[in-house]
Amino acid sequence: MLEPEIPPNTGAIIRLCANTGAHLHLIEPLGFDLSDSALKRAGLDYHELATVKVHDDLGKCLETLAVHAPLARVFAFSKRCHLRYTDVRFELGDVLLFGSESSGLPTQVLESVPQANRLLIPMAGGRSLNLANAASVVVYEAWRQNDFQGAVTP
Repeated sequence: MLEPEIPPNTGAIIRLCANTGAHLHLIEPLGFDLSDSALKRAGLDYHELATVKVHDDLGKCLETLAVHAPLARVFAFSKRCHLRYTDVRFELGDVLLFGSESSGLPTQVLESVPQANRLLIPMAGGRSLNLANAASVVVYEAWRQNDFQGAVTP
């Protein structure tokens, strides 16, 4: 997440990551302190179950990810895109890049991602989903496409 601003959204995404096995990379500046009570309340006790890393900037984040997953593809999400997230086949290790709640991804960042990896979540009414909801929609679709690998089955 590039420059997240709202603690409860990030807390909810931490909970999402803990439950799906996804890793969360936060790119500064953050609009809150990681010890924020609203962040902890939204994430409940899932913080220790999730992998969360904070990076100084997008470049350093992508460098770190390239070391650990050199073949990972980056997918950027924006309401300014035209290809639906359901029109791609996600692979394990793919990077899902979301922007801040108030402004999304800057044009320069969006244009740095290949056109085929710029994705839209369709919505009615011309508004945007809450960041945590948008991340949930895409993470679960990517996980579904990979047969919910790592899920605990009762």
